[in-house]
Amino acid sequence: MKSEIIGLTEWLETPPGAYLLDWERSHFDLAVSDIFGYHALQLGFPEIDALRTNRMPHKWLALHSLQKQTLAFPSRCGAEHRTGPESISSPHPALYTDSAALPFPESSLDLVALPHTLELGSDPHSALREVARVLVPEGRVVISGFNPASLWGLRQRRDHLYQRFGYEGLFLPDAGKYIGYWRLRDWLRLLDFEVESAQFGCYRPALKSQQWLDRFDWMDPAGKRWWPIFGAVYFLVAVKHVRGMRLLEPSWKTRKSLAAAPAIVASKKPAGWVKISG
Repeated sequence: MKSEIIGLTEWLETPPGAYLLDWERSHFDLAVSDIFGYHALQLGFPEIDALRTNRMPHKWLALHSLQKQTLAFPSRCGAEHRTGPESISSPHPALYTDSAALPFPESSLDLVALPHTLELGSDPHSALREVARVLVPEGRVVISGFNPASLWGLRQRRDHLYQRFGYEGLFLPDAGKYIGYWRLRDWLRLLDFEVESAQFGCYRPALKSQQWLDRFDWMDPAGKRWWPIFGAVYFLVAVKHVRGMRLLEPSWKTRKSLAAAPAIVASKKPAGWVKISG
């Protein structure tokens, strides 16, 4: 049996793609809403407006390719097929740039969102190092990606194996190399990032039918409780720390007063002298 290999944009229009988008949109909205600052950047994956609920005054959307491309959006979004940067669902200004050479000075951004950016890029190490360069101390990066250690990841590896026998169908789009969650944590640690929070989601089996996906909706709460690290997608927030730097505390913050040291009082009486009343 042979079937056409679809791209990422077309895959997002399928039932599992819409299921994934719903989960990631809700988590991006919740994660970035309370991150404050002045400058925020979303790098890649314009199908999700990862900065929608963030209140920073300056927000950008950076795309990988220098070539204009037609972006097809899921029909549930109500968007039409258009061409060029104006077609992106995000309302933020779009720019074309290399993820390994961002046009921002060092320590200039307060927040960077990477929805599937690292696994879809050609050099995820360089992209993550560039994110560390442009982030301010205590700045945050929000990352989502496919989890290879999941039912979806197992299905994708099986389909790759079947390709040797002429089967061309893949469950997930063959658009990049998926990065494991623990490997990504190691990369972040080497760049002096600390993971503040991490979540997994989309525990339903690798099924293409909406009807069958709905039948397994009970697996989302069950998976979150019983096998949390095996969700089809992971989502994490990490903060950049700079060694030797300490943030100044607000002047109004109360400080604990130091206890007064005991005072030594001189006495004319010799040591060991005891008054005896008679």
